[in-house]
Amino acid sequence: DKREKDGGYSNALVIVESPAKAKTIGKYLGRGYTVEASIGHVRDLPEGAKQIPAKYKDEPWKNLGVNVDDNFTPIYVVPPGKSKQIKLLKDQLKKADALFLATDEDREGEAISWHLTKLLKPKVPVRRLVFHEITKDAIQEALRLPREVDDGLVRAQETRRIVDRLYGYEVSPLLWKKVRPKLSAGRVQSVAVRLIVERERERMKFVSATWWDLLGQFSKQSGQQLDATLTSVDGRRLPVGKDFDPATGQLKNEELMLLDGAKAEEIIERIRDGEFRVTKVEDKPYTTRPYPPFTTSTLQQEANRKLNFTARRAMQVAQSLYE
Repeated sequence: DKREKDGGYSNALVIVESPAKAKTIGKYLGRGYTVEASIGHVRDLPEGAKQIPAKYKDEPWKNLGVNVDDNFTPIYVVPPGKSKQIKLLKDQLKKADALFLATDEDREGEAISWHLTKLLKPKVPVRRLVFHEITKDAIQEALRLPREVDDGLVRAQETRRIVDRLYGYEVSPLLWKKVRPKLSAGRVQSVAVRLIVERERERMKFVSATWWDLLGQFSKQSGQQLDATLTSVDGRRLPVGKDFDPATGQLKNEELMLLDGAKAEEIIERIRDGEFRVTKVEDKPYTTRPYPPFTTSTLQQEANRKLNFTARRAMQVAQSLYE
């Protein structure tokens, strides 16, 4: 309307986050503006079952404050001690002809502005003010170019808050018991602990296994030698590394013949004096290609794997060779 274009409000209410900002900004705006502070968040997820509204008391998710059965809908309540400030804001809004939300320009600030609109239910024009410095010019520029509340930022903050509650809220009490009081587990730490625990459980379930095989050395009358590996005994194939489950260490196929030392020695005695013959010869073509040249990282990896060099030592050797 014309008043908004002219900036001529008889009594516009401006809400910022902190009382210190409210005092400073009030000096720059002068007459026609009332500046008040929300003093941080005005609504949040309930902290414990005591703050849960009565209608949700019997729900299994009441301690979380997030309805996990209905698209993770958050339950917002006014934090303890904020009722007096909210009543003050409502009383001031009754006398106002416009509402300016001047909370910080970040996810939290945007969310505070959104929660203020839900709590105060203003019937006057609502605009969002954003400024990056508390100077007269910056504030006047923000008044000249107000915008709407950014719903994307609000949803981002809301999602972050809900995930924090779902992943961490129930882990924190465990930290208080096992580590020390007043620690907080968030959405990152909780998932990291989960990964570590799952990996440790896999390690505990792993069964180390050994297997034996036999290598025979044969010679022709001409003196030509041939090495051959035993692959099966009495129709049962001997396992190789790929036949073991990498997660548990167990043999994948129980029909394979897993040799231990005694069984291998027994087979040696059975076949030591036997007669052997070549039953089939296959000639399979194959192509070999040189490995690609080293990069810095692959050089360091190979030096560590084969020679147990640190990255620093590998680079010192490479530099010496270059010189």
